[in-house]
Amino acid sequence: MRSKFLKQLVAVTAGGLMVLGLGAGSAQAKTDLLVYTAIEADELSMFKKAFESDYPDINIKWVRDSTGIVTSKLMAEKNNPKADIVWGLAATSLMMLGNEGYFQGYAPKGLKKLDKLYYDQANNPPQWVGQRAWIASVCFNTVEAAKYKLPIPTSWADLTKPVYKNHVIMPNPNSSGTGFLDVSSWMQLMGEKNAWKFMDNLHVNIARYTHSGSAPCKIAAKGEIPIGISFAYRGAKSKNAGAPIEVIAPSEGIGWDLESFAIVKNTKKLAAARKLADWSVTRKAMEIYNREYAVVAMPGVAKPVKNFPPGILNKMIRNDFAWAAKNRVRILNMWRDKYDSKSDPKKK
Repeated sequence: MRSKFLKQLVAVTAGGLMVLGLGAGSAQAKTDLLVYTAIEADELSMFKKAFESDYPDINIKWVRDSTGIVTSKLMAEKNNPKADIVWGLAATSLMMLGNEGYFQGYAPKGLKKLDKLYYDQANNPPQWVGQRAWIASVCFNTVEAAKYKLPIPTSWADLTKPVYKNHVIMPNPNSSGTGFLDVSSWMQLMGEKNAWKFMDNLHVNIARYTHSGSAPCKIAAKGEIPIGISFAYRGAKSKNAGAPIEVIAPSEGIGWDLESFAIVKNTKKLAAARKLADWSVTRKAMEIYNREYAVVAMPGVAKPVKNFPPGILNKMIRNDFAWAAKNRVRILNMWRDKYDSKSDPKKK
């Protein structure tokens, strides 16, 4: 009898251990998803928390840097990609990488609810899908400007006036997506020949070129420079925090690009990558995008964002993403040859 009891006890104990083991295994079954991104660093924890609350079986691991640096990293890894999905990178960068065969097409659930202007129309299923637009703007520190008796600029042309010499900074387009959307939009607005003339004149007034699109506005907000060419999100955020700046959308029109995502062709985490893609086009995600960005891919979601420049939507140019992607390398090489002498030292 005792022998039978012991056998039963061993069986029950073993069974209990098996259940505990399964439970422990389930707790450890999270899929690590390697995500390359250029989203602003102060937003990443918010997105991670929101996504993982809906998909607790997935753990996002961010690799974050400025758009140009992320794009260069992806190109360097072309023969052996490391990322599972690229998320929140410029559509122009994704189009260029897509032309190299970097991504696999996927139509996330809910795609048809998005504006067709905001996702890949050249491939079916699309290789990239847009999330929200980031939009060029100028951050003008009123306190610092008063010290130098600088008038408030209202146009891009104003920034070439002699009064602004050494009082302007902007992002280097080779490392910053904001810098590239500035340069490519000036070319679309003015024509290439006139745009290079404009940039020659602007270069005279530039104190330095930063390697981050948000840096010029952050620096202007701190009072280290009167004028920073940046983007509306960072300007509005700085002004909302109490910085003495005006956020200006120049009268000629302003460049913009789409933070977008694409699934890497050789990922071994395809199911998890598709879950992030599906989540990224939900109304919930769009409402999070809209907390600090005025333009999102799903119509009817966006509400006004405090301290974005008035009338900014009407000033957004008809951006030819395909042209920008096709000419990206040529434009960047020429820009580097002409203006790189004033760039900040590169990160080591």
